[in-house]
Amino acid sequence: MAKESFENLLAQFHRSKRLILDELARHIVGQKRVVEQMLAAVLTRGHCLLVGVPGLAKTLMVSTLARITSLAFKRIQFTPDLMPSDITGTNVIDELPDGRREFRFVKGPVFANIVLADEINRAPPKTQAAMLQSMQEREVTVGSETYSLPNPFFVIATQNPIEQEGTYPLPEAQLDRFMFNVWVDYPALDEEQRILSRTTFGELPELRTVLNDRQILNMQKLIAAIPVTDYVVDYAARLARASRPGDPSAPDFIRQYVDWGAGPRAGQFLIWGGKAFAAMDGRYSVSLDDIRNVAVPVMRHRIACNFAAQAQGLDSVKIVQQLLEAIPEPKVPKYEPKPPEDIPVVELAEEED
Repeated sequence: MAKESFENLLAQFHRSKRLILDELARHIVGQKRVVEQMLAAVLTRGHCLLVGVPGLAKTLMVSTLARITSLAFKRIQFTPDLMPSDITGTNVIDELPDGRREFRFVKGPVFANIVLADEINRAPPKTQAAMLQSMQEREVTVGSETYSLPNPFFVIATQNPIEQEGTYPLPEAQLDRFMFNVWVDYPALDEEQRILSRTTFGELPELRTVLNDRQILNMQKLIAAIPVTDYVVDYAARLARASRPGDPSAPDFIRQYVDWGAGPRAGQFLIWGGKAFAAMDGRYSVSLDDIRNVAVPVMRHRIACNFAAQAQGLDSVKIVQQLLEAIPEPKVPKYEPKPPEDIPVVELAEEED
């Protein structure tokens, strides 16, 4: 298919993104960066971890996203007494009319398109681990049976960083399942004034459905079809490798302040995130700026700083920012990336008449 056709699809994609963000903005004031990163994760089959102090509308963001779609939505409130079967489901015994008994599987709340894992660090490790298979394999095993989860499927979890009493920090293996670790910050003054005015006067406006499951799957296919040049892949790989203190390419500050760095999954998510932001911007090629744009949310939870870094006031975000300054850009190729010839059939969100 011609270049113009693919560019036209991406232009429609860009308009659809604006439609989605505008609908979300009817309930969510500000937090544009957070919403865009959450949407980028959804459109690349990724999972997202929202971290922020209470009262910043983390739960509202996820529930509002679910409300503007026709997807099945479930909210799991993680508590210390939550059991794995409360998430995945369990087998129950049914008594049949003839007196016989048989096991029947009752699906848990993880069997949904959008799963909100609220305050995920409040559940013990055994319960947290129940999410691992569903997030990575998109299936659940109970007893000897394995059940596939709906498609699309993504987990958006929230976490409170300041109240650590009675919490269980997520292990590195589970943190690595999240594509983005998104920091939700306080709103600006004008945004907070709008929040106070909007939420203390009358009811919030009704939301309309702008996306269905088929549209999301097609948007995921469109993002997957975006080509990535070798020099962008090279930059993503160098960025991930430079975060490892044992790698020859690691800068001195990495060897001094980092215990362990990002694995290959970070490079994969850098490229997926770059493709998502390129598509949402209406472009069919991924730039180095796209990679840099997602570097912090992709790598902040994949780099472990040591005590020397803490003594200097450094955290993983500052380390990633220093990496972006330290890693040189590869040479830009002389050729232009070509749009893919095999373009998926895409049904995008339509604007209201």
